[in-house]
Amino acid sequence: MGILLQPLHLAFLLFLGAIAILITLPPYWMIFKKAGFSPWLSILALVPLVKWIVRWFVGFSEWKPQLPQLR
Repeated sequence: MGILLQPLHLAFLLFLGAIAILITLPPYWMIFKKAGFSPWLSILALVPLVKWIVRWFVGFSEWKPQLPQLR
């Protein structure tokens, strides 16, 4: 292996990637849920170019917000 692909370096990059995922997903999850879309769309926010398409789709579509249930 080359000097840049040492196991410790790869473990560190995986750790940084996991932190990035944990920071990115929850806000998108809540936005999609409150807008009435499937919160699973937040996974698409991890794909760089697809993120922009999802933002445009959500931004310009009609939102169906979930109203609180009254008893």
